[in-house]
Amino acid sequence: MKFKDFKRRYITPFAKISVCVFAFAMLAKFIAMLSPAFADFFNRYISSFFRGALAYMTAVLPFSLAEAIIIMLIPAAVIFLIYCATSLNSDRLTRRVFDLVGLICLLLAIFTVNFGIAYDCTPMEEKAGLDAGDLTASDIYDACIIALAEADALESEIVRDEIGSAVMPYGFSDMGKKLNVSFENLYGEYKFLSPLYVSPKRIALSKPMTYTRISGIYTFFTGEANVNTNFPDYSVTFTAAHEMAHQRGVAPEDEANFVAFLACVNSDDPYIRYCGFAEIANHLSNTLYEADKDMFYELSEHFSGELLTEYTGYVQGFSPYANSAVGDVSHAANDAYLKSQGQSAGADSYGLVSSLAAAYILENYK
Repeated sequence: MKFKDFKRRYITPFAKISVCVFAFAMLAKFIAMLSPAFADFFNRYISSFFRGALAYMTAVLPFSLAEAIIIMLIPAAVIFLIYCATSLNSDRLTRRVFDLVGLICLLLAIFTVNFGIAYDCTPMEEKAGLDAGDLTASDIYDACIIALAEADALESEIVRDEIGSAVMPYGFSDMGKKLNVSFENLYGEYKFLSPLYVSPKRIALSKPMTYTRISGIYTFFTGEANVNTNFPDYSVTFTAAHEMAHQRGVAPEDEANFVAFLACVNSDDPYIRYCGFAEIANHLSNTLYEADKDMFYELSEHFSGELLTEYTGYVQGFSPYANSAVGDVSHAANDAYLKSQGQSAGADSYGLVSSLAAAYILENYK
């Protein structure tokens, strides 16, 4: 059979179009890897259009479409395998296989265009005008002292539950609206952020998801910022801001954490500001522990009883999920994914936010 006849017989229009879209996406990715300036332009003005279109379309749904799709993938895969095993029409089966290849190509193209190219953008340190390259352990110490003082200054406005954890003083939906306002405060100064007014979504199966150790996820194929709400409130709020940063075009995890920090501490709401300082103080102290243990133990004397109770409550609440085999697999998969996108630190890259946050704090609060 000639190739021309083979294409006409087995390769459907959907598969052909998907492969062409994939080829375009790979070309754009190749150019972006060579030119951060091209990646910046593409991410800000082309990717943002598609991200925004998906985000606004799915925003009308009161649930996470991505979560629903993932749940339905299991029965769909079973049905497809049964179809393949029982199909007596080899021509039809071959066409369906090519359709599946086309679907995979289309998903990879959507990922690359919507989000993948954002990994090749100019580093956050340069875009945000920060000098984070020569920070010492003393600088991290000083930045953490400031973050702790800022968190303590907000303590009188924080409501706590019977075990001492901060309580979100409003619902999840209101939190999303307040974070949207916080991001609007950033768009004027940080031009690389794609303006968007779409709120995060709570994950319905948050408790089972906690076994994966995933606190949130941005789904490129639906444009949704999904949040696991089975964590302490201060962490849920920061995670929501982190996933919203992804939604607005910030791909590397440390940079998304930094933008989440910016969104939180520039909020007009005292609870959200507290969440930003409480979360970043934890990152800074962990970094200091790795850099200088003596200085870390000196720093530990500055933690308030309320904040220590906050962190202890997080550890205790997460302990039933900490040693999950599913979590090990999820961590390994996330580590491999991040490394495949050029983040050499893999899953440890989340903690690299410390240098960016410390540079920002020392410049704006000292």
